[in-house]
Amino acid sequence: MEFLVIVIVVLLCFLFLIWKGLKQLKKDANSFEIFIGTTYVLSLCLFALAMLTHSNPYYKAIDPVDNECYSPFSIDHSITLIFYFLAFNFSLLLVWVKSKKLPPLALVISLVFILVGIIFNSVILYQISEHDTSGLSYNNHRTEQVLFMFAPLIGMLIGSCLMVQTLRQEAKETLDRNYKNKYLNFLNTFLASRSKSPIWILLFLFPVFLIVTIVLILFGQDVDSVVKIFTDTTTWKLSQQIHPPILDHKGHYLCTVAATGNPEVVKPIRVGQRNGLPIIVNRQLQIANAFEELLQEYSPRLHQVIRSLYDKYGYNLSRKINTPSLSNLTYYFMKPLEWLFLIMLYLFCNKPEQRINSQYAV
Repeated sequence: MEFLVIVIVVLLCFLFLIWKGLKQLKKDANSFEIFIGTTYVLSLCLFALAMLTHSNPYYKAIDPVDNECYSPFSIDHSITLIFYFLAFNFSLLLVWVKSKKLPPLALVISLVFILVGIIFNSVILYQISEHDTSGLSYNNHRTEQVLFMFAPLIGMLIGSCLMVQTLRQEAKETLDRNYKNKYLNFLNTFLASRSKSPIWILLFLFPVFLIVTIVLILFGQDVDSVVKIFTDTTTWKLSQQIHPPILDHKGHYLCTVAATGNPEVVKPIRVGQRNGLPIIVNRQLQIANAFEELLQEYSPRLHQVIRSLYDKYGYNLSRKINTPSLSNLTYYFMKPLEWLFLIMLYLFCNKPEQRINSQYAV
């Protein structure tokens, strides 16, 4: 409870600082604008939080028990993504704060990057719309997709609103201008009447995009990095790569106890095999594995629940059992459960010792 209170207090302080910072940037901004800006910053934090557990490239073998997953973006083409992310958000801030004071060329370039950012955000939403984790041995509960969703969605809405507002403002100012030359006046009116259409910004989109691509190539990016950002990934909607097999984590952490404990205490029996690899086996490990096998036969659903909890906590525990004294302590700690498992085997198994001795057979 105390931890939750601390988190809430820190979050409120963070939001307050963002609110004050945005208010300082644009003193005449109304409360609704500041609220939207603060919400957007918060959504970017949620996006970054989701990326903490989704940061692996498609070619890396991962262990899902460690809460690892694959990134929806290509690590090798991240420079391109970072550039357009920064250009989009800087342009949003620039147009929001100084749209009326921006020089014409700076305004056009900012609007171009906002348009590119809107396109990027729409592709990101499409990319995260599907996350196939079936090959990672756990179910996708869409939690990470929700965390990813807010930032691109809010970014698109803000970018669209700023573009429409800026184009209308520019159209109004253009219409208010009058030229003595009738041809200039006709051209001014013609452009003003059509300046609400984004088609005019598209004319500037391609040269800017071309120049940026050439610069990014100088930094080691590919010509088609914009595409590979999304396709050189795995498990996501636009992914075209296959990830390697996941790292094995489904052995008992008691394997560690048998291997690293004092032989007089943990009493190793022989060398066995698990997934083709040699492991040291003791009777405690055999009994535990025999009981798991029995449980899987009688109640597969209950076994799956217990197995998932065991993978999550037992695996992390095994990484901390790295000395003989800790192995010995774990062995004694597991003794009551070992006796319970043995009783259950003798109650429900016709040949309990045969089942026990068959575990991890070479």
